[in-house]
Amino acid sequence: MRGGQRQVLLLMSALTEAGHPSTLLALDRSPLSQAAAGAGHAVRPAEAKELWRSSKLADVVHAHDARAHTIAAIASRRPFVVSRRVAFPVRRSVASMWKYHRAPRFLAVSQFVAGQLQAAGIRNDKIDVVYDAVPPAPPADPWNARSPAVALASRDPQKGRDLIERAASLARISVLFSEDLSKDLARASMFVYISRSEGLGSAALLAMSMGVPVVASNVGGLPEIFADTASGLLVPNEPEAIARAMRRLLDEPDLAPSLVDRARARIAEKFTKQHLLRATLASYERALVR
Repeated sequence: MRGGQRQVLLLMSALTEAGHPSTLLALDRSPLSQAAAGAGHAVRPAEAKELWRSSKLADVVHAHDARAHTIAAIASRRPFVVSRRVAFPVRRSVASMWKYHRAPRFLAVSQFVAGQLQAAGIRNDKIDVVYDAVPPAPPADPWNARSPAVALASRDPQKGRDLIERAASLARISVLFSEDLSKDLARASMFVYISRSEGLGSAALLAMSMGVPVVASNVGGLPEIFADTASGLLVPNEPEAIARAMRRLLDEPDLAPSLVDRARARIAEKFTKQHLLRATLASYERALVR
């Protein structure tokens, strides 16, 4: 389960609570389909023939990744919207342009991603920026400089583990590369989120919501999370700059509590489940009146 799949579950939960039932089409026995079924949501196979059948009973179809976008462009019998979460440019092949121009609306996870859609020729009036949300999370232990620094364990070369390792060596700080962020952030002095390409950064939002100060790359949509420039430390993707930010958190005792307080306020301002629900429903309504 990655950030995008968790956002799908969070959205389905919000829709259900608001009285809008939804059905998930997902790969059979995938972590997402199993988690959705376990939460009591209707789940069916992610196949074109299934979408052809089930979409006639829906008001709107929401595609959450590239494969779903393709299936919706081919088989949806209702207006469909497409979430775009990734920071890399849209492919400009004939097939890609065909399916992108089939969708009446796009839900970009950040202003940065919206810009990538516009650069591909998608009209601005077809794009809504819908930020990720973070569900309420148990707070981390009171901040302690002796707690470990935590980073995301990932095989993705875009996630910058090599930069974090070099920075940690320069700063003389050990880093726990976590496979279970919810568990490991509960006792962390900082969350170091370094990425070469980022649509938004849901892992950074999780850390902020738990009360863990964040050091993050100044790339893609991440600056939009810290728009007030005071709820996290943004750094260039250079080991020396990352190391300085990590050391600051340990060497300046008033810095971490200040970042934590402002980060929680930032989450409440922009990144709650209710913000996600309202923005998504507004986009659905625009798609239906095109």
